This record gives sequence, C-alpha cells and structure tokens, in this order.
Amino acid sequence: MKRAIGLTTLLALALPAVAAAATEPIEEDFDPSAEWTLHEWVPIHLGPIDMSINKAVAYLLLGSIVTIVLGIVLMRVRLGERPGRRQTVGERIYEVAQVQVAEQGLPTRAIGRWFPYVASLMLFIWVVNMLGFIPLPLSDEKVTIGGVELPTLAVFAATSTLSVTLALALMTWVFTHVEGIRENGVKRYLQSWIPDVPKGMLPLIVPLEILGQFMRLISLSVRLYANMLAGHMLILTFIGLIFLTHWLVFPFSVAMATVFYIFEVVIVVSVQAYIFAALSAIYIGSAIEPEH
Repeated sequence: MKRAIGLTTLLALALPAVAAAATEPIEEDFDPSAEWTLHEWVPIHLGPIDMSINKAVAYLLLGSIVTIVLGIVLMRVRLGERPGRRQTVGERIYEVAQVQVAEQGLPTRAIGRWFPYVASLMLFIWVVNMLGFIPLPLSDEKVTIGGVELPTLAVFAATSTLSVTLALALMTWVFTHVEGIRENGVKRYLQSWIPDVPKGMLPLIVPLEILGQFMRLISLSVRLYANMLAGHMLILTFIGLIFLTHWLVFPFSVAMATVFYIFEVVIVVSVQAYIFAALSAIYIGSAIEPEH
C-alpha cells in the first residue's frame, strides 16, 4: 500500500513536467514562474474591466462545483445511530467550522447569520487549494495526440494568484464593515476605531487605525497567496531539476519534490483554509461587537 501511494505521488509530480517537456524544446530555459502567466481562453472585456475566462477562473469554477457537491454529499445525509463514513467526515468538517471558526470569532447572536459564510469559505478555499495539487488538463500548453490538440496535465492553484485571494479577502472586508455599520450605526462604528488615548495623540493615531483597517485586507489576501505560491514554486522547481540537471541529481530532486508535495497537501492546504476562515470570523465579530 505504501509503495502504491509513493508511486502515485511520484507520477502526480512527474506527469506535468513530462507533458511540458513534450511540447517545448529541451534547450529552452526552465522558468517555473511562467506557470502563473494567465492567457485569455474566452476574452470578456467590459470597458476597462477584464472579465476574461482564464486558467485561474477555470479552477475557481471547478472548485465551486466540487464544493457544492461535497456539501450535498457530506452534509445532506440521514443521521443514523451508527454514523457511516460520509456522516463522520461531514460531522468533523461541521465541528471544525462551528467550534474552531465560528464560535471563536463571532458573537453568539451572530453565529446563525455568519456561520454559513465562514464555513463555506473554509471548505471552498480548502477545495481550491487541494485541486492545485492534482494534475488536471487545465493548462495553456497543448499536446497533439492522434492528430487532436489536448491540454497537458498541470498543477496550478488559483489561490496562488493574488487577484483571486484579493477578491476573497475583499468579500470579508466589505462584509465586516457593512455588518459593523448595520449593528452599531455609522457614528458608533467609526468611533470604535478611535482608541482611548490623549486628544493630542489623535491626529497621529487615527490615520494609523484607518490604515490598519486596509492592512487587514492586504494581510488576509497576501498570507494565502504567498503560502500557496511558495509551495508550488518549490515543487515545480524540483520537478524541473529532474529533467534539466545531471542524472545524479534525479533522486534528490524526486525526494525533495515529494517532501514538499506531501507537506503542502497534508498541512498547508488545510491550515491556510482554516486561518482565512477564522480571521474572517474574527474580523466580522470585532465589527459587530467593537471593543471601544
């Protein structure tokens, strides 16, 4: 069993590189960052707004479908005295979202309203992150098989694109302030940004507090983006070393790529989804019940 898992992992890592090598001249310089160049598949331009469908959008659409299917399969099951595997997995996901995310960040009276959002956010980000480590035929490169051009297998995480994580963070940021104003009114909510300091310090402190609100948006998006980008860059770099260096480096490259792959799939994917959802709950909760 362990050998089968190891072989599957190795194939999952090697297939994207083999496919790319079949479509590109060997003498070309290997550039892992080229994987994040998003080409338009279906151009959609609304004035200055670019709504074109590209690789990242395709992964988001696929992630949305898989998230919905998981929610239906795992959560909409008949409860039994002896829980089956589906019910057990569904209950564990629900428990993490309820106890570790919603109840830790949201006031009790707001859990009913915002639990669906933070739970869906956690599951969606986990799914999109996980899809980024499965070789899928969603790439810009093509390979000709039997006279038919087909997309090559590739690993790509939509959450390793800043525009995607920024859009997710923007939702939380907007919901935070809308809910804060709805619960407290504009005046009281804005007053909660002003700390209890001597009046002479207010001209210095208030701009910093306002800047801190915008820094939440940046930190929330960059944290997820940077972690997923770094993981994929390391994996792709070691995969490249398999084919572009001396054969003596092959065992080292395979071993390191496998280590980073397992580390990302087992730890980083889940941790980043949890952190993003937990911080979203904390931000919304702090706006509903401000400290000041």
